[in-house]
Amino acid sequence: MGEAGARFPSGWTRARCQENGVSDAEQEKRWAQLFDQLDRNKDGRIDVNELRTGLNARGIKRSEVDEIVRESDSNDDGQLDFTEFTQYLRKHEKNLRLMFSSLDHNKDGRIDVAEIQLCLRSLGVNVSTEQASTILQSMDRDGTMTINWSEWRDHFLFNPLHNIEDIAHYWKHSLMLDIGEQLTVPDEFSEKERRSGVVWRQLAAGAMAGAVSRTGTAPLDRLKVFLQVHGSSGVGLLGGLQGMVKEGGFRSLWRGNGINVLKIAPETAIKFMAYEQIKCLIRGSKERGPLRVQERFIAGSLAGATAQTIIYPMEVLKTRLTLRKTKQYTGMADCAKQILYKEGVRAFYKGYVPNTLGIIPYAGIDLAVYETLKNAWLQRYCMGSADPGVLVLLGCGTVSSTCGQLASYPLALIRTRMQAQALTDGVPQLTMVGQFKHIVSHEGVPGLYRGIAPNFLKVIPAVSISYVVYEHMKKALGVLGS
Repeated sequence: MGEAGARFPSGWTRARCQENGVSDAEQEKRWAQLFDQLDRNKDGRIDVNELRTGLNARGIKRSEVDEIVRESDSNDDGQLDFTEFTQYLRKHEKNLRLMFSSLDHNKDGRIDVAEIQLCLRSLGVNVSTEQASTILQSMDRDGTMTINWSEWRDHFLFNPLHNIEDIAHYWKHSLMLDIGEQLTVPDEFSEKERRSGVVWRQLAAGAMAGAVSRTGTAPLDRLKVFLQVHGSSGVGLLGGLQGMVKEGGFRSLWRGNGINVLKIAPETAIKFMAYEQIKCLIRGSKERGPLRVQERFIAGSLAGATAQTIIYPMEVLKTRLTLRKTKQYTGMADCAKQILYKEGVRAFYKGYVPNTLGIIPYAGIDLAVYETLKNAWLQRYCMGSADPGVLVLLGCGTVSSTCGQLASYPLALIRTRMQAQALTDGVPQLTMVGQFKHIVSHEGVPGLYRGIAPNFLKVIPAVSISYVVYEHMKKALGVLGS
């Protein structure tokens, strides 16, 4: 509920108690006004839908409504009466007061930027002054660049966070979704998050989302690879689909998906671990905050290159299995054996150079566009919120990933052509430069973008599937909701 603070209705604003010396009667009156406004059908009870609708109408998009009702519903009827509602508020405001006091180190009744930095640093999360200011601005409604108790309370009133650690996780929300292309640059995680297993649970949620997403969009992915290799013969989108179905049946549209899903877990794990090690090398022995954008670009590119180097043979297998004819291979192992026997070990790294070179423009443009879009959204729509929300981050990631693909797609096409050369009779075994010259001379510059249409067609369904699965997996694995 990062942007909720300034959107409370006038009744809520008037109902706020004073910072000191608040009487029980004043509290009861404020809670009664809140209850009355949320009880839309005026039956003396608030159900999940009423609570969600009422909070959404006031711009509170990030509250865990189900958890609030579950924690407060003492008679298990799925609704909150006024007594249950006030019991939740009384208990939650007490916890919020304790958290506020622990952050207010100088006991002046206000939280400033330095106190936010100090608190997060003690939890192993280092933030810059600029980042701490952004966090503070998400709650500061009076423009003082400090947070008083009323601002703090109203900001977190309908977000069931129980301690400072939960607050830190809320502030430092991170998202790792895979829509079938290269993984985005990882966010930084605190030492506590790594020790607690939150990191790996979040990575597992992202990997599962990627697996379901890739499976759901596998026909478009296979069509992309097919057009990259055979598109120069004049085959179009519909013709490509019809040809694949005619040759191998409807199930053939999922050829190569097994290994495409299988490589998600090792690639994710290797990239994350490499990113952590490279990040430490960039920082050196100095105690400092999070990496700057350009440093994240370097670390992310190197981590991506490391992961790709290790799992690259699986990329070659994926391309060969995607393009295989019916009964050409009995499975992944048979495909690997035939490549090794007929072409040697070097065949498992065909196309490695353009693949690695493609990581640099992809990661650089992806990260730069992502940061620009996210910051622009925060400044325009979220009133300085530190966290714009999963859907906004997903939208920024989709646009940035698309821009990155546009820049790196010719290299990806050349990589696929080199991986598939042995499957196409009469085609010379060309190098990266030779492939580039051949494509431009025979197909023109548009030839470098063969297959990009199905690649873009799968973005929306891939993002939608990833988002739904990711959210459900986070809950199932116990990752703190945002």
